[in-house]
Amino acid sequence: MRVLLDTCVWGGALTRLESSGIDAEWTGRWQKDPGDYEILAYAHKEERVLVTLDKDFGEIAVLRDIPHHGIVRLVNIPARLQADICIKVLMRYGLELQKGAIVTVEPGRVRIRTAEQ
Repeated sequence: MRVLLDTCVWGGALTRLESSGIDAEWTGRWQKDPGDYEILAYAHKEERVLVTLDKDFGEIAVLRDIPHHGIVRLVNIPARLQADICIKVLMRYGLELQKGAIVTVEPGRVRIRTAEQ
């Protein structure tokens, strides 16, 4: 599984994901933030699931019908738990994400918007 972590995701999650065998990249290491549209396009081109805390990516993808390779939005997940939650979500919903699902994760709740919705 290939993942792109948005800048707002805790940078320490990168190491944990990589040590779990996930091909991860973090936009926080990029020299410049190119903006949401470019980040979403890059993730799609590189076939990476985008992990973010920002609801804008889902809105851009759905309302503007922008293609993507799956989006995971973490809501109120403490920084130190973000990587472990991502790993669980990727393992459980990986196939749906690769088909363009949007998975929103909150404490005690997971919502999935499939590409067909």
